[in-house]
Amino acid sequence: MENMVYRFYFLMVVLLFPLSVSAGSLKGKLLEAATGQPALGVVVMIEGTNFQDVSGLDGSFAIENIAGGNYKLIIRHISYQTITKDFVISQAQQMHLDLFLEPAVDLMLNEVAVIGKKDNTTDQAARSMERSASQVMNIVSAKTIQISPDLTVANVIQRMSGVSIERNSNGDGQYAILRGMDKRYNYTLVNGVKIPSPDNKYRYVPLDIFPSDLLDRLEVYKALTPSMEADAIGGAVNLVMKDAPDRFMLSTNVSSGYNELFMQRDFQRYDYKNIQSKSPYEKNGSQYNATPSDFSKAPLQYSSKSPLPNLLGSLAIGNRYFDRKLGVLLAGSYQNTYRGSNSLFFDSETVDTLRGETLTKRNERQFSEQQTRYGLHSKLDFRINDRNKIQFYNALMSLTNVQIRDVKSTQLTIGGYDPVLGNATLGYSTRSRLTRQKIFNSTLQGKHQLTGHWGLDWSAVYSKATNEVPDNVTIPLLGIRKNFVDKPTTVDDATVRWEHNTDRDLAAYLNINYKQTVGTTNLEWMAGGLFRDKKRTNFYNNYQLRPANLFAEYGVDFTDYAQIDFTIQNPRGSVATALNYDATERIKAGYLQLKAESALLEVLGGVRVEATDQGYSMLFPIGEERPKGSQIYTDFLPSLHLKYKTGGNVNLRASYFRSLNRPGFFEIVPYRIVNEEYQERGNADLKRAVADNIDLRYELFSKPSEQFMVGLFYKHIKDPIEYTLQKDAIRGQDIFYSPGNFGNANNYGLELDFIKYFKMFGVKANYTYTHSKITTPKSKRIRNESGDLETISVEQSRPLYGQSAHVANLSFLFKNAKKGIDAQLAGGFTGERINTVSQFLNNDLWQKGFVQLDASFEKTLKNGLGLFVKANNLLNTPMEVFMKNFSAANKDIPDQNSQKTTLMRRDYYQRSYLIGIRYKF
Repeated sequence: MENMVYRFYFLMVVLLFPLSVSAGSLKGKLLEAATGQPALGVVVMIEGTNFQDVSGLDGSFAIENIAGGNYKLIIRHISYQTITKDFVISQAQQMHLDLFLEPAVDLMLNEVAVIGKKDNTTDQAARSMERSASQVMNIVSAKTIQISPDLTVANVIQRMSGVSIERNSNGDGQYAILRGMDKRYNYTLVNGVKIPSPDNKYRYVPLDIFPSDLLDRLEVYKALTPSMEADAIGGAVNLVMKDAPDRFMLSTNVSSGYNELFMQRDFQRYDYKNIQSKSPYEKNGSQYNATPSDFSKAPLQYSSKSPLPNLLGSLAIGNRYFDRKLGVLLAGSYQNTYRGSNSLFFDSETVDTLRGETLTKRNERQFSEQQTRYGLHSKLDFRINDRNKIQFYNALMSLTNVQIRDVKSTQLTIGGYDPVLGNATLGYSTRSRLTRQKIFNSTLQGKHQLTGHWGLDWSAVYSKATNEVPDNVTIPLLGIRKNFVDKPTTVDDATVRWEHNTDRDLAAYLNINYKQTVGTTNLEWMAGGLFRDKKRTNFYNNYQLRPANLFAEYGVDFTDYAQIDFTIQNPRGSVATALNYDATERIKAGYLQLKAESALLEVLGGVRVEATDQGYSMLFPIGEERPKGSQIYTDFLPSLHLKYKTGGNVNLRASYFRSLNRPGFFEIVPYRIVNEEYQERGNADLKRAVADNIDLRYELFSKPSEQFMVGLFYKHIKDPIEYTLQKDAIRGQDIFYSPGNFGNANNYGLELDFIKYFKMFGVKANYTYTHSKITTPKSKRIRNESGDLETISVEQSRPLYGQSAHVANLSFLFKNAKKGIDAQLAGGFTGERINTVSQFLNNDLWQKGFVQLDASFEKTLKNGLGLFVKANNLLNTPMEVFMKNFSAANKDIPDQNSQKTTLMRRDYYQRSYLIGIRYKF
């Protein structure tokens, strides 16, 4: 045994130290001559030998164990001119050699054309753009997006500093929260142009509608210049789509995968293709009385089985024609995925705020969702001459979500919950819902250099966003009652809803610039503005259906929801609500901006003026509500951005800008709607929020693809808009959920961003600390001296809705260009944050902090082929919502394991896996 141990250690020594004592080595870096950026994936070989290497993430290469002698080094890559270099190395010599590579020379038609266009899809290009930007911003490159575990823009953006995401019911990212500012405080651009939202309530755009493989890069602006639209307090997200190439390009990928959730249970589906796209009211007129035959059974005809594997693919093709004057790009992406969650949800009531929340119902919910997402995108650019260029961009993004939510509910407080007697009511409810969202954008742009000093660019934009939710059916059913004598006398009605809305934009942009040099300072004057005409329509119709047998039991009286007979309680539907309205908005904006740049200092400042005319008109005025309303106001928005360039690799930045946040159309319409958990209302008196924003940032770019950034930000927000549960001052105990303005709020924090490469390894890390404070009125329910409940009003300070104090990301990268391997392990942490603001003191719902871990692996083969694997939610991290109080009344209720907090919701999404093949020519 001892001899075997000695042999093992001897073998390890031989493997770890192979003849390196008497052999030499050659190490160095390959850099692009034009930019100084590392050249990645370039083959370095010694002629006549088997010695070779491929440059790593930092451009470095290393060839070990070279015997002394004379050699010829060859550096070869399709994008660079081939280099040969003679060198002599002696025994045990450590030679270092840095080489600069020139762009490849393309011989065409007896002419020499130097192909030197910068590739803006690389990490190095992203770092370069961050460094040269006039304001604070962060960028994710297309190359980073490609090798990341993420499939949609919403999931990609969570990797950036200062950004967290809000997830939808299947665990996918949906909305971005920038610097702790809720999604409402941000806007989305496509190629620098603001787009409308398909959301039926708000302005913000769901980022999960965009497939990530259509992007060249993703930009997040954290400070606004005068030339940018001002409706962003948190920041602006710009999706830069794939551009027309300089030569023929073809890339495609196809992949398939599965969600582990459906290895454990079946997927529920229904016949959504045969539902009623229009309500009886829309098809037959306002005087028509609907009958049961007008309602399709398709939304109730469920089937359960294992879903097909997920299917995803994309294709992009482009070229230049007519002596390279005309560039053409066509790209498309398709994703059909099956997602879901197993959820636990508790209903509750507040008896008094001293005893905490009393749980009234325990709901076990299963979500099954089929998501079909596609994106089509085309771009034409025509270079008329060196001074004039026109481009035409069109894009269509679509997301269809087919969802079934099946719920089994246990009533906990009828007669007092007793775990021994089990005196609980078991009930069922189900909901089938189809949601179709689309965004179409068409933009015609021109860029003209009029003279040596004067330039002009313009844009004409048509955009339209739509949202449809037809034949949305919810059925609550009373189930089994145990150990109770009294029988219930009523149950909730089933509902069938039709909802659809459109948001159409017509916009025109114009910018004029004048450049001059005064001494050693370059000056650029800019002036311009925009005009946008927005029209919005919103339709809502709701029918109430009551089961003929109020107390039918599933599995006893029926086995399929389609077997239930209903009577219609409102045959003409409920269209006479404030949810049926038309709205308009006209934005007129102008700005003046000056940029002065010297060798060490850059100053950009100016003022923007935006005039807003926003209004609505209710189609069915009811009661004493205001049938029409408008808001007209003008904002003056100054900004100043300073960048000190030390002459090395360091930038010091300081910024100030004023911005605003307008209410959504839905928010200012005085609607009232009864949801499952509370009543919701609009607020016609809701005002815009205005913020003063300050940024300080230190930036170090030690190498072209690396960075270290540390920044401070501060925001003072006047009239912030928050949703809260409130008490009706006129109708006593009625509780409603509504937006409101709440004084002033402060938000400040710290951002750290770090990227470092070590040949084949890389580390990306960022951390954001955010602290915010807002004070809002709360109700406090107490018992007075006589023992009766009494409600008093108090003020409570809390963080802004959706803001996490701590957000962090850490990714480990591995790249072996020689073997064509890219791998990544990406982890993210999001601290606790408010999920819902309660009417009552200390009863806000908080989302628990969580860690999510994802991974990806890609292997490049010969002839442009590649294989890739992506895995998400490796830790199966649940989404949990809780209250920061505990009531003794809940101590025996299942799943209430803490004596300090009350669990309100827990969703499990399980892991998902994807494997695919990629081709690029």
